[in-house]
Amino acid sequence: MSRANLEEWVPRTKLGWMVKQGQITSIREIFENNLVIREPEIVDYLLPDLKHEILDVTLVQKMTDAGRVSRFRVLVAVGNEDGYVGLGLGKARQLRIAIEKALIDAKLNITPVRRGCGSWECSCGEPHSIPFVVRGVSGSVEIVLKPAPRGTGLVAGDVAKVVLRLAGVQDVWTWSRGETRTTVNFAKAVFVALRNTNKFVTPLDWEKKV
Repeated sequence: MSRANLEEWVPRTKLGWMVKQGQITSIREIFENNLVIREPEIVDYLLPDLKHEILDVTLVQKMTDAGRVSRFRVLVAVGNEDGYVGLGLGKARQLRIAIEKALIDAKLNITPVRRGCGSWECSCGEPHSIPFVVRGVSGSVEIVLKPAPRGTGLVAGDVAKVVLRLAGVQDVWTWSRGETRTTVNFAKAVFVALRNTNKFVTPLDWEKKV
């Protein structure tokens, strides 16, 4: 969204008004206070350098009383390549509208990603990888992200590379299983894993798991 459109934006939520009036100046404040983003303009306002990439476009059909209806299903990933990433799905009869819906959904689902240097082979202290091993599951797909030393690159599938790059992760090893050719589930599994970088596991959690 252009800066001119943002100036004309009329917020519909309390959080939107706080952002528009300058009471909240960083998206980090939103997550630190556990606030819910319900307007995509909030993300546009606080992350003006947000980039997006279309991961998948599929023509889906369903039977109705009026006959068979075809729609486009679009999967979009957004991120600022510096610690924030989102994933969204959109469906519509027109491709352009489906992309717009997917973009809105991705912005509303944006999440912070904790980065670091968790590899014992590197220990440089720079946020080029992830701080520890994380796991993500979606459908039949399971993926494990492991910290890698600087210079390793993104050792992952093409879809995972896009999501990781938009999140700002430069070096990582991955392990996956399941039907990874299903783009939607594969991308969602990577997104869940990145979101889990903000989740701390306590000894009590391990006891419950066992």
